[in-house]
Amino acid sequence: MTQKILAIDDSPEIHQLLKVRLKNLDIELTHAMSGDDGFMQACSSQPDLILLDVVMPDSSGFDICQRLKSESDTQNIPVIFITAASDVEQKVRGFEVGAVDYIQKPFDPAELNARVRAALRTKRYQDMLAHRAMIDGLTGLWNRTHFDQRLHEEVAATQRYDRPLTLIFLDADRFKSLNDTHGHPFGDQVLQALGEILHSNARTSDWPCRYGGEEFAIILRETDQAGAMILAERIRQNIEALQLRNSGQVVPVTASFGVTGNTLCMNPCDFSAEWLVESADEAMYEAKRTGRNRVCAAKCS
Repeated sequence: MTQKILAIDDSPEIHQLLKVRLKNLDIELTHAMSGDDGFMQACSSQPDLILLDVVMPDSSGFDICQRLKSESDTQNIPVIFITAASDVEQKVRGFEVGAVDYIQKPFDPAELNARVRAALRTKRYQDMLAHRAMIDGLTGLWNRTHFDQRLHEEVAATQRYDRPLTLIFLDADRFKSLNDTHGHPFGDQVLQALGEILHSNARTSDWPCRYGGEEFAIILRETDQAGAMILAERIRQNIEALQLRNSGQVVPVTASFGVTGNTLCMNPCDFSAEWLVESADEAMYEAKRTGRNRVCAAKCS
C-alpha cells in the first residue's frame, strides 16, 4: 500500500527538491506552505509521515509538532524535522516535542531516502501491531478496547464540530439458550455470522465492534437518528433471514437493537461516551422487554 508523506515548509524550492529526491519511493507526497495549513492537512488526510520545517513565518515547527502530538487523530504520526540549523540544542528540543528524526538542509539524497524509508517502515510495523491488538479474534470486528477509544474520540469531535453522532447496540436474543441447546461451536458460528452482517452493512466511516459476549455496537459518525434507525432495521432483517443449521435443522437467530444519538441528549453538558452507552443500552433492553427481534430508539434525556 502506498504510504503518504506531508511536507510542511514555506519554501517552494524545498518542496520541489523533496519531490525530486523522493521520486523513487512508493509514496504519495503532499505539500503545505504554512504551519496552520499543514496542521489542518494532517488532521484531514492522516499521512504516514510528516516532514516539518523548523522555521516558518506563521509558527515554529516545534509549535506545530506540539499541536500534532496533543491531538488524538495526529499524535501517532511520526514527524521528521528538516532544518538548516546544526546545533545540538535545536535537535534536542525537536526530540523533546515528539520528533522521531532530524534531517539537515541541504539534503544528502542517500541520507534523506534512508531516513524517510526507516520512518515509514517503522510506522507500517506500528500500524500492523496496533491494528491486530484492536481486532476481535472470533468475529474480525473491532474489539471493546477499540470501541472505548474510538467512541471517546468521536464524542470529542462531535462536541468540537457540532456534527451528528449515533450509536447502535444489539444483542443476540436468547444466546445462552442457543449455546446450551446447540453447543458452543454453534454459538461461535452465530457470533461470526453476526459479525459478517455488521461488517457488510457498515460504511467505511462506521465502526462495527464486538462489545462483549453476544453484544455488538456500531458507532456512526455524521449520521442522524433516522439514518441509524434505517441501518439497524436492515441489519435486524438480515439477521432474522440467517439460515444457520445444526444437526440438519435451521436454527432461528434474532437480535434486539437500541439506537441513540447526541440529538437526544437534552443537556449538552451531559453528553459523553458514557451517556451514549447507557442510552443505547437502555433502548436495547426496552427492545428485549417488548418482545425481542426489534429496534427501539432511545428517549430524550
